[in-house]
Amino acid sequence: MLVAGIAVAADPDSTRSTGSGKTADMAMPSTVETFDYPDAAKILKEKNLKLKRGDGHIVLAECGSAPNLMQFIGRDQDDFCFRTIGDNGYLSLEVPAVAGVQTADHTAHIKMTVDDKTKSYDIGKNDFRGIGETTDPEGRNHTLVEIRTAK
Repeated sequence: MLVAGIAVAADPDSTRSTGSGKTADMAMPSTVETFDYPDAAKILKEKNLKLKRGDGHIVLAECGSAPNLMQFIGRDQDDFCFRTIGDNGYLSLEVPAVAGVQTADHTAHIKMTVDDKTKSYDIGKNDFRGIGETTDPEGRNHTLVEIRTAK
């Protein structure tokens, strides 16, 4: 009898009732991972940082709270930092007027936009580099839109 129960549970075409008039497949909600940044609305309100999506390996942190943080220097806001977890990381975001970055134990590939064009910067480990308007001969306001890290 138990064997038949296993066969029915394993049968994808089974329409076994859950007692509510719904089939077992209909009763189980599905989960879809969107990779949206957790608490993004709260972070935007409190820190004026629009964090969109990521793989969970680049995490917002308080600057100075731990070693090996990646620090960004903003023109119109306080500096902000990220902790990198694992060998590689990805984060999409939207932060205007970022002027510099200090890396730690990861390299970084940074993408910024200016006048509907994308500009990329490759930063080595333990390096400080001016980015955005500090490297633009016209001093235009650049927006930080993507961070990728690697060990």
